[in-house]
Amino acid sequence: MTELDYPQHRPNVGVVLFHQDGRVWLGRRHKQAPPYNWQFPQGGVDEGEDLEAAARRELAEETGVTSVAPLGRTEGWLTYDFPPEILTNEKRSRGWRGQKQVWFAYRFIGEESEIDLEADEHIEFDAWKWGRLDETPELIVPFKRGVYEAVVTAFAGFARGA
Repeated sequence: MTELDYPQHRPNVGVVLFHQDGRVWLGRRHKQAPPYNWQFPQGGVDEGEDLEAAARRELAEETGVTSVAPLGRTEGWLTYDFPPEILTNEKRSRGWRGQKQVWFAYRFIGEESEIDLEADEHIEFDAWKWGRLDETPELIVPFKRGVYEAVVTAFAGFARGA
């Protein structure tokens, strides 16, 4: 896997944060109408940034969480293409065809008081909850569903709890 794979897709990382009991952290997208407004933390990789460093940075920026223990990661890029309404909006797509992602699984080892949705000036989520890993593909926007299904399969063993 190299940065040259899928050159028309923006490099991105995603994080599945597991509670000690096996549930997963879900954030409700800020100012996004239902029904598909819940997702895992994710975000872009800065030029030259290590993928795991990017995952930890995105998690901290979007949730305030830094108290984690690594569980695993996906191999290779998982990709999705943007739907036409995003592709035609140059500001939203920034010229990319879609995103290529590596996903990281972490066990949350902190206290819930650590969760701070305003940890960064760019608010990503306006609410959060613990949910079941297997329910997440139905909560995400349809164009990301295939990636979420792959993540569920890859990380299913971590949903059994610590």
